[in-house]
Amino acid sequence: MTKILIIYTGGTIGMVNDPVNGTLVPFNFEQIKENVPELKRLDYHLDVHSFNPVLDSSNMDPEIWKTIAQLIYDQYNHYEGFVILHGSDTMAFTASALSFMLENLNKPVVLTGSQLPIGEIRTDAKENLITALEIAAMKKGGKSFVPEVCIYFDSQLFRGNRSIKYNSEKFEAFRSPNYPILAEAGVHLEFHKNFVLKNSGEDLKLNTSFNSNIGVLKLYPGITPQAVKAITHSEVDAIVLETFGSGNTTTAGWFIDCLQHAINNGKIIVDISQCKKGSVQLGRYETSKKLQQMGILSGYDMTFEATVTKLMFVMGLNLSNEESCKLMEQSLRGELTH
Repeated sequence: MTKILIIYTGGTIGMVNDPVNGTLVPFNFEQIKENVPELKRLDYHLDVHSFNPVLDSSNMDPEIWKTIAQLIYDQYNHYEGFVILHGSDTMAFTASALSFMLENLNKPVVLTGSQLPIGEIRTDAKENLITALEIAAMKKGGKSFVPEVCIYFDSQLFRGNRSIKYNSEKFEAFRSPNYPILAEAGVHLEFHKNFVLKNSGEDLKLNTSFNSNIGVLKLYPGITPQAVKAITHSEVDAIVLETFGSGNTTTAGWFIDCLQHAINNGKIIVDISQCKKGSVQLGRYETSKKLQQMGILSGYDMTFEATVTKLMFVMGLNLSNEESCKLMEQSLRGELTH
């Protein structure tokens, strides 16, 4: 019998209405089959690991990512796949972080959740959960269909580190703006195998040394030197620079000087676009030529979530600046396209 481990961290999917005060409260996920009787029709052995207490996903942080990754690593040989039930708000961050922590992953790690609590009549929770379990269990020739960290939501399967949450009101909460979806759930589960990471055949490695001492500098017309210096002259070790279009910034002397100050003080700066779709192309326009010349890195088409978590991961490896910069511009888990 196929064995799947469900890791319940919290989120809307596991909530029910408290009849006393009308608020949403988490139910005991150990009783999952009572709450979702359809699961009895799946020929799987399901084990559940519930966080205690459960977490709103807004409270996720690198320490919790490490806990999840360690749990998967410790239980890796006992299960065919893993389903993580998670609040949708920071799901893309957790999925991205896990993709970097779990090197040579050859089994599915599927994150899912819902926009409505599982107890609601119109809930999307049951379909998301049941299909996520089916994806985690699917194998052919002894190998998993999707040997990577992914997000399943509203009939679509996304690569975890290519995903963004873009809608808080519709069931279609996630998109993958710069990479095709991995599978679609209609009458049949249709996998797009050409876009799925290949099984490495190597042993799983766990990397949990994250350095979260990074800053984010998002540009806007009229940004002041004080606002920029608050990041470039701070004690952070690296900066995510959110720029315009294909990686462009103001060419004002004071702004370039601030970035140069950060580079001279050993900070790594990664340039990503504020546009959800498209890629950074440093040097294409004069407004990004100076960035390229001073050593600012291209984030290419990485999402903000993937850039932040990858930077934390790479900085945690304690490599030289040169080696760290090289890794940031390489695709480690399918998170970017040159």
